[in-house]
Amino acid sequence: MDKVMASAGEAVADIESGASIAVGGFGLVGVPEVLIAALLEQGASDLETISNNCGTDGFGLGILLEQRRIRRTISSYVGSNKEFARQYLGGELEVELTPQGTLAERLRAGGAGIPAFFTPAGVGTQVADGGLPQRYDSSGGVALASSPKETREFDGIAYVLERGIAADYALVHAWKGDRFGNLVYRASARNFNPPAAESGRITIAQVEHLVEPGELNPEDVHTPGIHVNRVVVVGPVTVGVEQRTVRS
Repeated sequence: MDKVMASAGEAVADIESGASIAVGGFGLVGVPEVLIAALLEQGASDLETISNNCGTDGFGLGILLEQRRIRRTISSYVGSNKEFARQYLGGELEVELTPQGTLAERLRAGGAGIPAFFTPAGVGTQVADGGLPQRYDSSGGVALASSPKETREFDGIAYVLERGIAADYALVHAWKGDRFGNLVYRASARNFNPPAAESGRITIAQVEHLVEPGELNPEDVHTPGIHVNRVVVVGPVTVGVEQRTVRS
């Protein structure tokens, strides 16, 4: 039952090239940066990542992007990562753009064993009708576009069918965790970490503070240990400022 690993390197050692990885975080908050750095050093490539924004330049998944370790990503936002945009528009990266709430639910559904669900988000757009560019060619033309999705009407409202996501691995960041893998997130770091943790067949959590079993109030646990396979203690982390705006 003791899921604590000696190091981040040991925790990610078996992630193979070509694996799919769900990753928690939103912007700079709640990002499992220590695990991502360990994965960079480990050397796995040709990865498919599932995350809100695939990191930022020089941080989080951005460091894997810079080294061409990511082949494909499912994300909802790319605006804060210039290297992401460059690779996508240059035909070097396949991108499945997904509405943000839909992405969270696809992760949660996959973890709950739900293969697909209907949602109104995206109806009447290329999300449902198809045609979203997923990969460009070297001349800027669309080499691969999304396919149309099934739509149905319930009680007079149109819905689109979205598939759940069950990733090979999940990397998440938590404020506290115990040896059984029960996790507590702090403030906005709760973002995509809970559904990512549920999505992974093997979920690896970096935690700032390790506590003993029984110290966490069960009512305070956000991710039960049943979803977590490995725990790595990283100590307190400092969250940077993505965009600083000050008065002139």
